[in-house]
Amino acid sequence: MEFPKLTTTRTRLTPLSSADEADVFTLFSNQELVKYYDLAAFTDIAQAKNLIEFFNQRFTQGSGIRWAIRYKSSNQLMGTCGFNSWSQAMRNASIGYDLHPKYWRQGYAFEAVEAIIEAAFSGLLPCGPIHRIQADTVLGNTSSEALLSKLGFNMEGVRRESGYWKGEFHDLKCFGLLASEFNQA
Repeated sequence: MEFPKLTTTRTRLTPLSSADEADVFTLFSNQELVKYYDLAAFTDIAQAKNLIEFFNQRFTQGSGIRWAIRYKSSNQLMGTCGFNSWSQAMRNASIGYDLHPKYWRQGYAFEAVEAIIEAAFSGLLPCGPIHRIQADTVLGNTSSEALLSKLGFNMEGVRRESGYWKGEFHDLKCFGLLASEFNQA
């Protein structure tokens, strides 16, 4: 199965490769970026290599997909986005994204996430057409909540202490978007 490549006005969404290890390390060693993430800040380049392999393995196994978000003109890695999981049988997916803080509040995440949502609802991904996309945010991650709201996601509730990482439980806000809602936007 071929990895789908997507393009937005200012970005290209492509597979991650071993050539991205240094940039992925820079991304995930940033304390601001991992504040709401289920990973501790990276301290070794091998962690970046392992994460890239993990993301690519999801696609190979048909259980999800993760794109590199790149500047269209320079190919510079800015972040990643994709579906942490998808189910062809249930026609749903769980979305995640990250962007280096120097690119925050400039619309890059919106462009990238909107493109993958559109591809998923249009049936352009190997998982087939998706009906529902879910996103979880850690309480306090207001920037991520604002992005999801701007894309048309509805806050559906808080799952109390449903996440556990960095030695503590986390409440997660659950957001959902149906294909019919996205098409109306």
